[in-house]
Amino acid sequence: MRLWFLLLPAALLTACGGKNTRSKVEAPGADKKTDTRALEAGADVLQDKSPLKRFNVYLDGFHFYNGNMQAQMEAHHYVSQLNEELHQAVIFDGNGADAKIMGVEYIISERLFKTLPEEEKLLWHSHQYEVKSGELIAPGIPDAAEHALMKKLVSTYGKTIHTWHTDQQRTLPLGSPMIMMGFTKDGQLQPSLIQQRDQRFNTSTADKRQQRADIVAPPVAAGANAWERGIIRQFVITDKVDSAAHKQQMHH
Repeated sequence: MRLWFLLLPAALLTACGGKNTRSKVEAPGADKKTDTRALEAGADVLQDKSPLKRFNVYLDGFHFYNGNMQAQMEAHHYVSQLNEELHQAVIFDGNGADAKIMGVEYIISERLFKTLPEEEKLLWHSHQYEVKSGELIAPGIPDAAEHALMKKLVSTYGKTIHTWHTDQQRTLPLGSPMIMMGFTKDGQLQPSLIQQRDQRFNTSTADKRQQRADIVAPPVAAGANAWERGIIRQFVITDKVDSAAHKQQMHH
């Protein structure tokens, strides 16, 4: 996957596919002062940002709250590839300067997914349908590069946690983090979300589906997409003492 992006001019990667989706909320707070802007400008020049520089792939897709499919939203992923089997992504609610960090997603290969404990697998979702349906896109890169990227992602699995629920018009990151899931069949995602996204990016999800017909999608590994079997795992805020099992796990 990296080879495609090494071959692309930097200007091409930065000139397309962004700055067309505003954040869902306006966060409260006083405007930045002159000295704050000066500090930011100085830090931008003087401080190294090595971890951030690795977030060089942009994916746009959709999530829903685990246990509540009706609560759906668009998610802008900025992805860093750690190795051939592990990616990490920061998720925003837009792709402009005002975008809010909604959460994170970890993406692993099928091989790594199969090594997870059975309880852990319940937190992960497959990317098979997202890729094959055309629902997941990589805005701004040539079709051939996107196709190669999707061939890599079709057999991967994601664990996604949202921390700021701007889709609910929350202007601050309030409430519990939430485990998110991905769609697995036609008819689940609200058509209006696809239509609005396609219009903003001047793309066609239907065309993407046809273009990816040749991508071989292995069967979804057992344990993923647990919500389809009525098994839901979700975070809750509690004042109860943590379980002994969890305490033991934290000490290791």
